[in-house]
Amino acid sequence: MFGYYRLASAVPQLRVADVDYNVDQLMDGFRKAAEQKAAAVVFPELSITGYSCGDLFFQPRLREAALDGLRRFAEATEGSGTIAVAGLPFLHEDALYNTAAVIQSGRVLALVPKTVLPNYREFYEKRQFTSGRKLGTGTKEAKVNGAYIPFGMEIIFHDAASSFSFGVEICEDLWSVIPPSSGLALQGARAIFNPSAGTELTGKAAYRRELVKQQSGRCLCAYVLSSAGVHESTTDTVFGGHSLIADNGRLAAEGERFGRESALILADVDFERLAAARLSESSFNDSKSLSPAGNALHLTLPAEVPAPPGLEYAFNPARPFLPSPAHRPERCEEIIAIQTAGLAKRMEHTDARRLVIGISGGLDSTLALLICERACRALKRPASDILAVTMPGFGTTDRTHDNAVTMCRLLGAELREIPISECCLRHFGDIGHDPAERTTTYENVQARERTQILMDLANKTGGLVVGTGDLSEIALGWSTYNGDHMSMYAVNCSIPKTLIRCLIEHIAGESSPELAATLADINNTPVSPELLPPSGDGSIEQRTEDVLGPYDLHDFFLFHFIKYGAEPDKILYLAEHAFRGEFQPDFIRRCLGIFIRRFFRQQFKRSCMPDGPKVGTIALSPRGDWRMPSDACGTVWEKDISHR
Repeated sequence: MFGYYRLASAVPQLRVADVDYNVDQLMDGFRKAAEQKAAAVVFPELSITGYSCGDLFFQPRLREAALDGLRRFAEATEGSGTIAVAGLPFLHEDALYNTAAVIQSGRVLALVPKTVLPNYREFYEKRQFTSGRKLGTGTKEAKVNGAYIPFGMEIIFHDAASSFSFGVEICEDLWSVIPPSSGLALQGARAIFNPSAGTELTGKAAYRRELVKQQSGRCLCAYVLSSAGVHESTTDTVFGGHSLIADNGRLAAEGERFGRESALILADVDFERLAAARLSESSFNDSKSLSPAGNALHLTLPAEVPAPPGLEYAFNPARPFLPSPAHRPERCEEIIAIQTAGLAKRMEHTDARRLVIGISGGLDSTLALLICERACRALKRPASDILAVTMPGFGTTDRTHDNAVTMCRLLGAELREIPISECCLRHFGDIGHDPAERTTTYENVQARERTQILMDLANKTGGLVVGTGDLSEIALGWSTYNGDHMSMYAVNCSIPKTLIRCLIEHIAGESSPELAATLADINNTPVSPELLPPSGDGSIEQRTEDVLGPYDLHDFFLFHFIKYGAEPDKILYLAEHAFRGEFQPDFIRRCLGIFIRRFFRQQFKRSCMPDGPKVGTIALSPRGDWRMPSDACGTVWEKDISHR
């Protein structure tokens, strides 16, 4: 559903050279994977016989038993669309090959030979096997149990009705200088299946894990590896049964090593997302000339591949912009360092004597002020070079005002307070606006007055106006054109609202108790532009998320819409799964409608947004990351939502 397919890696129990027993275990593993609606399940290298048979591979009886076991295993898959990949020795034209059989719906579809044969330390495969390179380019035919099937290294398997496609490489192939999977990916395989048999040595599992992750990232693909388990021969080495599933550089699932029982791991992978990543990564398509597709066989699968009924094994975080807890301190410091370096360079280039910034006591201006302090520190300049201006207006509350003042004092910035209410009232009179009418004009006059003050102060002091708006607001157009929309350098322009809080929390953890307490209160303050008068008790009346919907949802929509080009119905499906129990489906749909409408209708603000540093893979700068006409129509996206 929506491009998701469930992939499985199985490590069965086996007995070395006991084909009947091994096939029974393969059949049991296949049945469990098929019951879980797996599109494919990968078993270890030479799993029909066992990898560690040694010179027994020369015995015709073992090879005949393996072929008969392959036939029996294939018959057990009859009626199922789940694909199985299992290994066996195969004799072809007086040469013995280490092969992977691709099986679906009762048929052996093809045999793929191993290309790179290890011949060092504990591995001596060249003693028994021949490299698939001997077959030459293109795909041959081989007779397997009375039927001729494709036999070759360059075979891409496709599901006729979907984005599902894959190729196969075997164990050591991945460890080579140029793995076959690189060519398979360039020729259209969106998943790579690797039946493997890696011995366990100290530190080797970590290297194998990184190898699988990096190859999946390099090839923008899913990568499934199943390695032989502890029931292989232990004459000189031990096999650990390492099973791994990676998804475009991320480890999606990993099994426990050294298990005595048969094991199965699963991961739901979005193949449409992989296709979208390849489309937008120009370096991927530029590399296709390195692996021309002329010799590859593109094989259509005979049966439809099953799709999972849900996303039980999917990585679908509700807050995709947030770093994982394990890496959060490191990632936060890296983001802050990027912001700091960008601002420091701009200060040097413009020879700015001051950094001029409007401080409201809200999230965005708080982070921007903290970055200003870091930039001054990096340039060995005093924090007093920061001119922080608080400009209370009709909606300013004591809470935000006091937090802004306290923060400036603690950081050592120069603070000026310039009230704007009287000048705004005069301006209302100039333009004939009744201040009792709390319209957009009433709000935007305040935002533009503040920007005018900041710009003029920058001119007066030789300063640089630092913008505070974040990526979420830029996406939604939640800013006043030529008001808070404009600055001389926008340090938060690629940081979404959900990440702003995370960064402030990180900085608070390294701050003095008084500053930490102030930052914590700012993080807990409702998001508001404070352009409408407070409520009777002095608290914030105008709450942004009451108007737009939660930023948690909008950031989720933004991530999937921009990064992977997900269609609205798919975004809804993913959001309903990610926020299950937090937001109702109808509410999510309404918020997505708001996001789509505002994203398209507010592009004109992004078309002339100021410079600012990119910190992640998503940004909306019109100069590089997002090039969209200001009058592009969003009707086709809005229709998807209304018809759901």
